Amino acid sequence: MGVDIYLYVFFTLLSIFIFNGINWEKFMKRGKVIEAKLLVLTLSFALSYLLTNFVLAFIN
Repeated sequence: MGVDIYLYVFFTLLSIFIFNGINWEKFMKRGKVIEAKLLVLTLSFALSYLLTNFVLAFIN
């Protein structure tokens, strides 16, 4: 069970780092900074969930 938490944290931080490299101004309206940050956070949680389940499927 402890490995799950470490994987979630690792993949969340990794995906936030990756998504911060995207120029969100092309996809979002001007002045929507909070919405863009919430989008990055939501996408990071979703990607970390998927990646963690993928890795755990190989471990088990």
